[in-house]
This record gives sequence, structure tokens and C-alpha cells, in this order.
Amino acid sequence: MSRPLRVAVVIVLAAAAVLVVLDRTVVPLAPLRAAGSAVYGTAQNVVGLVTRSFGGQDRIAALEQENARLRADLQASGFKAESSVQLGRLNVSVPARKGVAAHVVGYGRQSVTLDAGAADGLVRDVTVLNADGLVGKVSWAGPATSSVSLITDASSSVGARMVGSGELGLVTGLPGEGKLRLSLFDPNAELKAGDQVVTLGSAGQRPYVPGVPIGTVESVVRAPGAATRIALVRPAARLSALDLVSVIVPASKG
Repeated sequence: MSRPLRVAVVIVLAAAAVLVVLDRTVVPLAPLRAAGSAVYGTAQNVVGLVTRSFGGQDRIAALEQENARLRADLQASGFKAESSVQLGRLNVSVPARKGVAAHVVGYGRQSVTLDAGAADGLVRDVTVLNADGLVGKVSWAGPATSSVSLITDASSSVGARMVGSGELGLVTGLPGEGKLRLSLFDPNAELKAGDQVVTLGSAGQRPYVPGVPIGTVESVVRAPGAATRIALVRPAARLSALDLVSVIVPASKG
């Protein structure tokens, strides 16, 4: 018998002896075998979970997309219901809306690019928002991508309403500061830090639907004799860290 073979035999015999001693004097082997099986099975499950996780990113992304779409649909339904209540008995039709989920895949100076376009129902001059508040409006829609003009852009102008008081005004962009400028139409209207600003809504709900959070008043500009009341507003949405957004678009008639 060769030396390597003799060593192997000795190891096997020693292991058998240890098992016999354990089985008779320390603890029965059946529970150990059961425990080993459980551990092995758990390990298999963990390995399977990890293995599946490497291929599960697409599934997670799909769930995120679906969540954003449902949130946008809920928002769109809410806007439609609110408009219907405000219209009362007037014979005015309210445009049907739906939500489209999209990811931000590119950043410009005061714009972002989305991975959704005309093929997904996106058109120009529709509202873009995320879970926190207003992001901007679609400024261009290609077949598979689109551009969004952020509310901090100098050319941005959004009709606004103050939460609580209902005072009306206009919010414009201050791109150098990443803030917004609020001008209330009534120069004597009460205005203070912490007040919330939401969208007033546009005619036909384009480009902006009503009731979307715009931001929070940070400071009030004191200008005696001014024709309007001015304040600086911090955007509700983190425009420098955008990822998943919802676009409120006209519902198809098909």
C-alpha cells in the first residue's frame, strides 16, 4: 500500500472513530445530521438568493417603474377629480390624464434627459414631478427620449397658490442659486418663512396640473411700496439628485 493511500485510510478510520464516540457518548448523530442538513439547505437558499439578485436588478427597476407609474396615475386622477369639483355644474370637459414613469439619464445646465419619449406618450409642455414635488415640464420629446426644463431655469414661469391662504402668485427660476423667486400678486398678503407653495394649474392642465408642491418659502424680501410681495423659495424636489420621475400626459383615446 502506498504512503498516500495509507494516510488516507488512517484519516478515514480516525474520522469514523470520532463519529462513533460522539454518537455514543456525547450526542446522537441524528440531530447533528438534521442540523447539518438545515444549515446546508439554508446555505443553498442564500446562494440561490445571491445568484438571483445578480439577475434581479431588472426586476427591481421594473417595480420602481410600476410604482412611479401608479403614483403618477393617482396624481392624475386626483387632479381630474379636483378640477371636476371646482368646475361644479359648468359644462366643461376636463382632459383625461395618465402617468408615465421615466428615469433621468442625462443632466444639462438647467435641464435633464429622460429615457422615455413619444413612443411612451410623452409630448411637449406636460408636467414632470417626483415623489417630493414639481420638477419641470417636457420641453422636447423624441421617439425614445425627452428633455425636461427644470423649474429653476431662468425662463421657467409657474402659476402658484399659497397653501392655507390661497393667495396667487408667480414662481420663476433663479438658476445661479438653485432657488425660486415667488411674486405674490397682492403686495399686502401675509407671507412668511415656512409657507408652502403649490402649482395653480394651467389652462387645459398644460404645462402644469394643479396642486403639485413647488417648494417652501425660505425668506421674504422686504420692499416697501413694491407692486408685489417677493420671497425666495426652496424647491420641494431635489433637482440635483433626480432619478425616477413621473410625467403627467394626456390619456390615449383608444
